[in-house]
Amino acid sequence: MDLSPQHDSADVIVVGAGPAGCAAAYHLARAGHDVLLIEKATFPRDKICGDGLTPRAVRELVGMGVDIAGDGWVRTRGLRAHGSGTTVEMPWPRVASYPDFGLVRSRMDLDQLLAGRAVAAGARLLEGTKVTGPVLDPATGHVTGVTALRDGASRTYRAPLVVAADGASSRLAVALGLHQRQDRPMGVAVRRYYRTPARDQDHLEAWLDLETEDAKGRPYMPFGYGWVFPVGDGTFNVGLGTFHVGRRPEIDHRRMFGEWTARLSPTRHFDEAHATGPLRGAPLPAGLNRRPQYTRGLLLTGDAGGMINPLSGEGIDYAMESGRLAADTVGDALGRPTAHAREEALLRYPDVVRASYGRYFTVGRLVVHALNQPRVMRLVATRSLSRPVLQRFMFKLWANLTDPHSKDALDRVITAIQRAVPSA
Repeated sequence: MDLSPQHDSADVIVVGAGPAGCAAAYHLARAGHDVLLIEKATFPRDKICGDGLTPRAVRELVGMGVDIAGDGWVRTRGLRAHGSGTTVEMPWPRVASYPDFGLVRSRMDLDQLLAGRAVAAGARLLEGTKVTGPVLDPATGHVTGVTALRDGASRTYRAPLVVAADGASSRLAVALGLHQRQDRPMGVAVRRYYRTPARDQDHLEAWLDLETEDAKGRPYMPFGYGWVFPVGDGTFNVGLGTFHVGRRPEIDHRRMFGEWTARLSPTRHFDEAHATGPLRGAPLPAGLNRRPQYTRGLLLTGDAGGMINPLSGEGIDYAMESGRLAADTVGDALGRPTAHAREEALLRYPDVVRASYGRYFTVGRLVVHALNQPRVMRLVATRSLSRPVLQRFMFKLWANLTDPHSKDALDRVITAIQRAVPSA
């Protein structure tokens, strides 16, 4: 990469080369804009994630021209859910605007692949470059670039617009006063990889009946689930996550992970002898827990904007979608003739985000509130899988795969529920 001064500026800087940043960089570069994509690590690099891709994410991959028929992908037909001795298999809901299958691929591979797509579209990628903060115009307070550390030296990169795809902690968002809201869902997830003699599967698996103890030693069932996702070649991503709103419950997720995996069949080999690395954890900011998603030349995407599904913990699909939405907004703004007109276009980005996710995320927040009552969660875990209609309803809601124009009764019910609540 040429780092001469004339290459330290761009039309747009995208910070973070995860799914959100790569999607934004890809779509902007495809539209002919000069994009500088900055990533603090060097590829390949790992990210704490479940690695499961829903049909929503598959649609975005196809839109970026990713070859999903090649090697390295595990195709899934749906979800195998377990609860209180009951197991059911549910196919991915058929929705006209989405594929009818999901995929699994480790983030070690996926993010590098997506960064490659962005570069192929014309984006310039800087790896090993840690952004330390925004550069602000002293007269207007608008972002005019970023400062970063590269090879031990501080550098400044200039652009009139910056897309923050820098993850849950989002240094850029915090620098502009956009902090996480305490009234929105927040999750915690832990995961570990195992390589086992087991055959690969064609379903994602989820356990609803997580059992642990509260701080006083009493039996406790938090809202969340454990997962087993096939990554291929006998490797499985095994993890669990919980969500809450407000004060975080006193849950030892590492302990709960050990208790849960110990209850699984020993034929699965999820033990120390078959682990390929340590148990790692990460926060899951959900439900648009940072607002607004645009301010003073900075657009938030993916985890930086709290764009994680509060019911499933899925973030890759919303990251890629929001990256595309941010690119569309920036492209519209850059095509306008005056600074005032450009700012008007940018100020509409939060409305676009809320129109896409706001009502669903409100429903998710209300559900998280309800299921954080242990009695309610226990009732759902023990009863829901025995009723086919309730199974389908929960899966559609959990995966956010509904068609508002469908004549399907469950789609119509879920659509009506979303229309009855305010946008997040």
